[in-house]
Amino acid sequence: MIDSRTQSHPLQRLIFYGRNYRRQIWQASVCSVLNKIFDLAPPALIGAAVDVVVQRQDSLIARWGVKDVTQQLLVLTVLTVVVWGLESLFEYAYARLWRNLAQKIQHELRLAAYAHLQDLELAYFEEHSTGSLLAILNDDINQLERFLDVGANELLQVSTTVVVIGGIFVYLAPEVAWLAMLPMPFILWGSIAFQKKLAPRYAEVRAKAGLLSERLSASLTGITTIKSFTAEAYEIDRLEAESAAYRQSNQRAIALSAAYVPLIRIIILFGFTATLLVGGIAAANGQLNVGSYSVMVFLIQRLLWPLTRLGDTLDQYQRAMASTNRVMNLLETPIAIHSGHLALPTRSVRGEVEFAEVSFAYAGRSPVIQNLSLIIPAGQTIAIVGSTGSGKSTLVKLLLRFYEVHIGKILIDGLEIHQLNLRDLRACIGLVSQDVFLFHGTVRENIAYGSFDASQKEVMTAAKIAEAHEFIRNLPQGYDTVVGERGQKLSGGQRQRLAIARAILKDPPILILDEATSAVDNETEAAIQRSLERITQNRTTIAIAHRLSTIRNADCIYVMEQGQLVEQGKHEQLLAQNGIYANLWRVQTGDKLNV
Repeated sequence: MIDSRTQSHPLQRLIFYGRNYRRQIWQASVCSVLNKIFDLAPPALIGAAVDVVVQRQDSLIARWGVKDVTQQLLVLTVLTVVVWGLESLFEYAYARLWRNLAQKIQHELRLAAYAHLQDLELAYFEEHSTGSLLAILNDDINQLERFLDVGANELLQVSTTVVVIGGIFVYLAPEVAWLAMLPMPFILWGSIAFQKKLAPRYAEVRAKAGLLSERLSASLTGITTIKSFTAEAYEIDRLEAESAAYRQSNQRAIALSAAYVPLIRIIILFGFTATLLVGGIAAANGQLNVGSYSVMVFLIQRLLWPLTRLGDTLDQYQRAMASTNRVMNLLETPIAIHSGHLALPTRSVRGEVEFAEVSFAYAGRSPVIQNLSLIIPAGQTIAIVGSTGSGKSTLVKLLLRFYEVHIGKILIDGLEIHQLNLRDLRACIGLVSQDVFLFHGTVRENIAYGSFDASQKEVMTAAKIAEAHEFIRNLPQGYDTVVGERGQKLSGGQRQRLAIARAILKDPPILILDEATSAVDNETEAAIQRSLERITQNRTTIAIAHRLSTIRNADCIYVMEQGQLVEQGKHEQLLAQNGIYANLWRVQTGDKLNV
């Protein structure tokens, strides 16, 4: 169940997440407030200087016991130096504290979001595009960092300005103060109204940003297909449509946010002119000290400019809150597949696998696996064949707990897999898929992926067994050759052999070959087949294949149709049955079945 906090205001969700940073937040907030207090002091010092020049021995400072005018001005000079020094000190302090805090939260939030993303089941990734997830991990978290870097300090300083200046006005001239402060409720009401109207517009902006990122990610990933079908113009048109939608949603938000500052200026104008006029009349009539009047005129201007900047700050705030909702929604997505509590040391695994009356269906679809039972003895090589969509690869996903079975259970060495530690379960299984994924890095790094402590000698031994050593030696930098993103600098057969070398280096007790030779030429298939014959010895092997020639020597071959096992036996036995397997063999080889 999703936490009730998902219904909370995004700021509350952010504060709850940042509860471990309360000390840093308080320190940064105090420095921001003190900086603003000292920043507002110079107008008071100017007023005091005017008071000294006009009132001389009757000035405010004279009441402190300093009667000489020169000495009074020296006191003001020293106070000015102290005030400016403290203002600069606290500005340095708050800038450093807020920026470091923003970097810390950005760093940890991105790691937490990515770690949580890795714990989610495959079904989640089928429902969410890579581009939209990248937008959350990058753009949204960066947007949040920008607000913490600048916006939080701005909000605190504007609030401090209103409180301090309001207090000074009430102290100096209560009869004038209410005129200066009269616009404040209207400004507050206007700010809240703008926030409410801006929130959905910026939520739309973030959603459009995710779609734009999704389009870019898909286009870059499929650049080979785009070029081969000469679809560059078509992709530019599609990107233009997404970019235009993003621009238009931003324009709608900007149209509203841009109106904030002019409206606020008009409201504040009333307070400024009222202070100038009514305060001036009071000073001329002797009802208000000239120095106090000077302070009020200067301070009302200091109140004006921060409030006009409040529009930009609120703009940042709303963008950050829209991003916060997206990031927190990801973090609070419930994990469907939880690790079990039983340890399964790889060295102790015999490798017996059992599917006991297993049924499974993908969300919103009819069952893919129906009441399937299968026992694979430890150390044996079994093969699973069948038409596309019969459920072969789904069995692999269920065994690795990429998905959970709906009915029945799967056991390894008699232990139900949902009771096993998830890392231990997957550590004892090696998967070689037809869809080989290589990371942007060297050949050695890709072979050693998952076996990060492997030595160069171990990597080379694995490559030799996979019959990859020779072609690796002929690469420009040998094992240090960078393979490119997704291994694009290598051929399909070379990528496949690196994947086999990776599985050999892992040395798992259970090996799964999911169409491992379906996309390679005959020569490469023969090389891969030789290496497979070596690595399948003394370990449980599950081979899923379309090419029946690659699995004819399996201990047992199972034929799947519509999620069920319909035939089983050795190669010769299945040919003799003259059933589905025999028909598949005949299609692939043209054999007359002279057994």
